[in-house]
Amino acid sequence: MTETSQSRIAFDELLEMLRDAADRYAGPEWGLFAPDDVASGLRALANLLEGGLVLHFEDDPRQPVFRQIVTSTRKSLGDNADAIYFDTAISPEYSYRIRGRTAGAVYVSFTIEAGAPDGGFPQQTAGVLNDTAFDIDDGGRFEIFLGGPARDRNWLPLAPDACRVTTRHYWEQERSPAIPPVPDVALDIAVLEELTPLPRPSDESVAAGLRRVARYVRSRSLEQAKPGQGERPPFVSQEPNVFPKPSEPGTHPLAAFDASYSMAPYVLGPDEALVMSGRWPACRCANVSLWNRHLQTYDFAHRQVSLNRAQTDLEADGTFRIVIAHQDPGAPNWLDTEGRPFGMVFWRYFLPEGEVDTPQAKVVKLGEL
Repeated sequence: MTETSQSRIAFDELLEMLRDAADRYAGPEWGLFAPDDVASGLRALANLLEGGLVLHFEDDPRQPVFRQIVTSTRKSLGDNADAIYFDTAISPEYSYRIRGRTAGAVYVSFTIEAGAPDGGFPQQTAGVLNDTAFDIDDGGRFEIFLGGPARDRNWLPLAPDACRVTTRHYWEQERSPAIPPVPDVALDIAVLEELTPLPRPSDESVAAGLRRVARYVRSRSLEQAKPGQGERPPFVSQEPNVFPKPSEPGTHPLAAFDASYSMAPYVLGPDEALVMSGRWPACRCANVSLWNRHLQTYDFAHRQVSLNRAQTDLEADGTFRIVIAHQDPGAPNWLDTEGRPFGMVFWRYFLPEGEVDTPQAKVVKLGEL
């Protein structure tokens, strides 16, 4: 008998996609052979599935709701310990009012993601509004607008293919704001046009939600470039332990126009450490984080796997010396690899003043520290 339930068909499609992703993305096709490496791929897929269900299953630009993109236990897309991120669906057919709080954050921004309807991966970032361009009262409260008539401040236009708005709140402090309880940023979004409530869930709407989830997972796994393939932005290096000059990402998807980035893989033997030196620039906030190959942070809730400027012990001349190692080297500014011989090192600098110095790195023996 032919299946007539669209929601059941979509559910089966989601299961089939997950099996395909488990076999391919978490397997030899993506360079994963050892059991722990396969497990890391399956964990990444599980986190993406959770993210897809949270962010996209019950999602509609006519009734938007801000939901937290990543958490200390749901990791993807280059998360980090010093920020909390939210997003929701939007449409250029409507205009929106957003209210919220800075909650002590040193940097707050909103970016528009474009060209990725129904759970797909964005094609580009199509606008940014940071806290220099909207008004904040003495209590940290703000109100901004998306779409509709142009305004001098507190406003972002919506491109014809705008599909989501992403929020960023960054802190520079000892304790990670991404560890629960997270700061209450009280984000609220409302459509300004008069709309009737959405119809109750139906076979068609549930099917559409399940397909958004499947598209979200697939576009962030099987549709991503395989290791060593694909075009790299200028701020990404393939050479281990050597960082490219920090640069702005332009319209790179899910990035911020007003930041500079630098990333390189680290490769270390069991008795080796990577010593990184440099000087933090004058900027709004900055940090360095360790990720696995799936762009997931290491366990920042229980280990020191990232450092911001407030957490960094400086030398007498104002420079830093940060040590990536598998065990505590007995030196300040240790970043814990969790015993991983390979990973990613990612630097962020928001609203930098002038050029940002390129971090220098050198592999040494632990006994030399």
